[in-house]
Amino acid sequence: MYAGKLVFAQVMEYAPWHTFRRLVTKYHGDFNVRSFSCLDQFLCMAFAQLTYRESLRDIEACLGAQPAKLYHLGIRGNVSRSALADANEGRDWHIYFEFAQALIRIARRLYATEPLGVELSETVYALDSTTIDLCLSLFPWAPFRQAKAAVKLHTLLDLRGAIPTFIHISDGKLHDVNVLDLLVSEPGAFYVMDRGYLDFERLYTMHQAGSFFVTRAKSNSKFKRLVSRPVDRSTGLICDQSVELTVFYSHQGYPERLRRIRFKDPETAKTLVFLTNNFALPALTVGALYKSRWQVELFFRWIKQHLRIKRFFGTSENAVKSQVWIAVAVYVLVAIIRKRLNLEFSLHSMLQILSVTPFEKVSLFQMLTDMAPMETSPTNPNQMILL
Repeated sequence: MYAGKLVFAQVMEYAPWHTFRRLVTKYHGDFNVRSFSCLDQFLCMAFAQLTYRESLRDIEACLGAQPAKLYHLGIRGNVSRSALADANEGRDWHIYFEFAQALIRIARRLYATEPLGVELSETVYALDSTTIDLCLSLFPWAPFRQAKAAVKLHTLLDLRGAIPTFIHISDGKLHDVNVLDLLVSEPGAFYVMDRGYLDFERLYTMHQAGSFFVTRAKSNSKFKRLVSRPVDRSTGLICDQSVELTVFYSHQGYPERLRRIRFKDPETAKTLVFLTNNFALPALTVGALYKSRWQVELFFRWIKQHLRIKRFFGTSENAVKSQVWIAVAVYVLVAIIRKRLNLEFSLHSMLQILSVTPFEKVSLFQMLTDMAPMETSPTNPNQMILL
């Protein structure tokens, strides 16, 4: 019989705790704390993410049912609703933000050789946002509409492994295009975005940094054709052109040439117009890159279904950001375990297993391989599987 650690403790062993302790010291997270430390807070919140707890009362009741095992989970403090609520309210969310970033760096190295779906060696990012609706009376710091509050998760997703490399949490009023000002463009990388990010001055800044972008043109965009390249119309391509902007302010913002590709989807008969500053890739590859942007939509759907970010355990901005970043840390940690244990099944299957076995004393690798379900194709053929 296995006499080692609990499953939850084995999962947490994959986290870089030396980095966590350094961040707690950096932000004075445990200053004047007597019993319930930042580590206790993180472990309780991570436990809530893995086991689908819905409230502080739910967390307290679940952990309180196994008091003899809390020490073996790594929790040293007394778990109570008030202690956890105070920790979420007062402990600096930057601790969990930087800890999640450390996990993301580890995961990106592990998934660096993952197939991308297109013949491309460069890094490809998908940029998009999702909105989480809130109650305005409980979250007055996140205004969205006259009688509604919301937070937006602006996410830059590395498409090799579906690892979020950048997340900005804002109120619902912040327009998506403003997030481009917060990004540090990586030379040689591709950024795939929808039309909400079409701002020629900001795109030109990205171009000057040596990055490539792929986006869609708006219906009222005005161009002057400079060069046309031959295309194979049987593939759905209509034209592949070098163009320049003709509207004065747009041309001032982006004074150089752009590449415009018009493509008719043979399945939907919808005509799409792509814009990019890369003139070397085949036109169909540019279309395939834009199609891969759908992975960020799948990521949003996945984390909303399988992580606790639609119901928050606190109402302050600090509590919301702490919960979101701990959720991201748990997501990335499970992705790291999947890669290091060389498991073939999905993160969804892993989370389903981990959600019902945190107090079990069984080898993590043996449990995940013995209990792994047979992966079947989705009932909806248009639905993709994340990771």
